[in-house]
Amino acid sequence: MKTTKNRWLIALSAISIHLSIGAAYAYSVYKKPLVESMGWSLTDVTLAFTIMMALAGSSAAIFGKFVERNGPKKSAIVAAVLFGLGQAGSGLAVAIDSLPLFLATYGLLSGLGLGIGYISPVSTLIKWFPDRRGLATGMAVLGFGTGALITAPVAASFIESIGITMTFYILGASYFLLMVLGASYIAPPEEGWMPEGMKKDLSSGKRELKKDLAQLTAREAVKTKRFWMLWTMMLINTSAGIMIISVASPMAQEVVGLSAATAATMVGIMGIFNGGGRLGWAAASDYIGRPAVFLIFFIIQIVAFVSLPLTTNALLFQMFILLVVSCYGGGFSNLPAFIGDLFGTKQLGAIHGYLLTTWSLGGVFGPILVAQIKERTDSYIPVFYVFTILISIALVISILLRRDINNGKKQRETNVYNRLGKLSH
Repeated sequence: MKTTKNRWLIALSAISIHLSIGAAYAYSVYKKPLVESMGWSLTDVTLAFTIMMALAGSSAAIFGKFVERNGPKKSAIVAAVLFGLGQAGSGLAVAIDSLPLFLATYGLLSGLGLGIGYISPVSTLIKWFPDRRGLATGMAVLGFGTGALITAPVAASFIESIGITMTFYILGASYFLLMVLGASYIAPPEEGWMPEGMKKDLSSGKRELKKDLAQLTAREAVKTKRFWMLWTMMLINTSAGIMIISVASPMAQEVVGLSAATAATMVGIMGIFNGGGRLGWAAASDYIGRPAVFLIFFIIQIVAFVSLPLTTNALLFQMFILLVVSCYGGGFSNLPAFIGDLFGTKQLGAIHGYLLTTWSLGGVFGPILVAQIKERTDSYIPVFYVFTILISIALVISILLRRDINNGKKQRETNVYNRLGKLSH
């Protein structure tokens, strides 16, 4: 029986999948060894990571329906094969000194595996945690953010002791095994399943059953204005976060005079806030609601971007940077639960995939925008003003979306009341 499975082990399975694919963010560890040992240019080496990141969001969108059709187990196994082959195949590319093969393995195969693996467990996880949607997705996405923190020191140690080729072989095999282990246990619950504690709370009146605003297919969802409002909010939030991550160190050194060592420490702490924000904001959303969390994200970021150009205190400057990064991480962890609230869980994986196109676009738009502004003005200060405007637009959209959701709830209650009235007659 599906319901004999332990939902916390389901969560652990999802974390193991996300922990593996999250290792992709440790790529900077490989850059210098590849350039020095292979003689490849830094541009060529960086291109592999760019291909992987571009494919991560787009493949999530392209294969979203595949995930819904085949279920989390098969999808996660496909992701394991692609990602594992991509990582281990990179070792072969290094062994035979083939840059095109390296771009095809680390870039193409790993990127496809990353996108499919990211969305595979999410809709199932939400079905197992109807009482804590935010916490459930927060745990999985925290695993994704933590992957690089674990992989980076391990990979660096392996490269030094056994070489880069064997490092790719061993880690590729390890990711494959970890993902297959996660895939082997993960499965959706029976229709309408809910935990015993939730049943008791509902029967005693302690808890009121929160119904999703609608139950839509992916095709139906993309035709709604709510989808595009959420898409725009995510694009701006993602662009702002990736922009900060891409230039945090030089920006802090230039604007408030941080030393290179202190700026590097700040970058390390940013990883903690990115991961912590994913879990913390997601857990908070179960109590205050997803619309309220996104509203808070944009208010915090407006305050941060308005204050940053006026801030001369190094600690205060770093605090604002860390808050923006926490909102960036929190956006990703709140997104699947928000999708469930708005469009239901019928095709959550496919809808999630479509919305993750903001990941790919934001990864290009944020860094390019900041680079262009810096190049033309020779200063980071105008960047803050440009993003203040963008975040203000996102804030307005979030207010309108919240109002639209409230109107939708009222309309649903009115329809139920009218149907009951007709039945009584």
